[in-house]
Amino acid sequence: MSSIWGNNIKLSIFGESHSRAIGGVIDNLPPGIEIDMEEIKYELKRRQTGSSALATARKEPDMPEILSGVVNGRTTGTPLGFVIYNSDQHSKDYDNLKTTARPSHADYTGFLRYNGFNDHRGGGHFSGRLTAPLVFAGAIAKCALKQKGIYTVSRIKSIMDIEDTPWDLSAMTYDEAKKMKDMIIPTIDPVARERMEERVLGLKSELDSAGGIIECAIMNMEKGIGNPIFDAFESRLSSLIFSVPAVKGLEFGEGFNVTRMRGSEANDSLYTDGGRIYTKTNHDGGINGGITNGMPIVFRTAIKPTASISREQDSVNFVEMKNEKLTVVGRHDACICVRAVSVIDACATLCAFDYLVEAKMF
Repeated sequence: MSSIWGNNIKLSIFGESHSRAIGGVIDNLPPGIEIDMEEIKYELKRRQTGSSALATARKEPDMPEILSGVVNGRTTGTPLGFVIYNSDQHSKDYDNLKTTARPSHADYTGFLRYNGFNDHRGGGHFSGRLTAPLVFAGAIAKCALKQKGIYTVSRIKSIMDIEDTPWDLSAMTYDEAKKMKDMIIPTIDPVARERMEERVLGLKSELDSAGGIIECAIMNMEKGIGNPIFDAFESRLSSLIFSVPAVKGLEFGEGFNVTRMRGSEANDSLYTDGGRIYTKTNHDGGINGGITNGMPIVFRTAIKPTASISREQDSVNFVEMKNEKLTVVGRHDACICVRAVSVIDACATLCAFDYLVEAKMF
């Protein structure tokens, strides 16, 4: 298996949902990056969504401990090792999943891949719990990108059929992006936000779940970053995004909607103010030929409904090879999309940082 990512910044993630701890190692960090622990804790808190009724009842403090690679608040250039301890496990809730698979979860495929030796408790290494180290690594990258004025902004574009209003990234500022980070359901339209919350809570009461779309933009990214063919900016970012459980789709710029447009409509016309080159529209999402063009890098991620729902479902006992009814016990989110915003945000930041290290801009 591979739990290591990165061409330049190497991130290795370890642990399981119900193991003693989760954590990772970040290798090849440039020396001298100022580490803001309060910012890192803030990002991890975003992933938890606080004490919101929209989130799982599992409450982990998620207080990261840096074991190596940082002295006097700055990176040393040696591997940064970190750990996040687990403290709120209800492992017995998952006893029946050792032999009976949750529909659309990785219980059965994990059993196949690891010959029955996989950790089934809470999903083991397949669990969304493993996104906490990913958010930590993204927060380290944010500490680095901050000095270059590069930042990300993310929102929930939709939950099921409830759509947020279109956003105007030309008017986006760092302060506006920060305001959205403080929202449990980050949207432009407060009415859409209320409707989304009502929908999720309603489905939760019905023992069901919802999916949604997260839209993210990387602002002020350096132009000319990326490579053609097999290492396009989209390719490297996609490899990170699809490491996040429940991700089922990804599109850049106008994405699939571009198929409904004429070339004269889809093409991003160029202009200059005498100092920089811009495009009048951003249908390509800030990337041409796998290389950034200086416009905001915009992409959308499809998050499927939470697979672990408490309604009775049809399944199979894959050890005894017989059909069974399954009712999932345990604590799960009714809409993973709400907590995944910070994770997608972290992926975007980490990918941008990886490319900038490659370009020797750090």
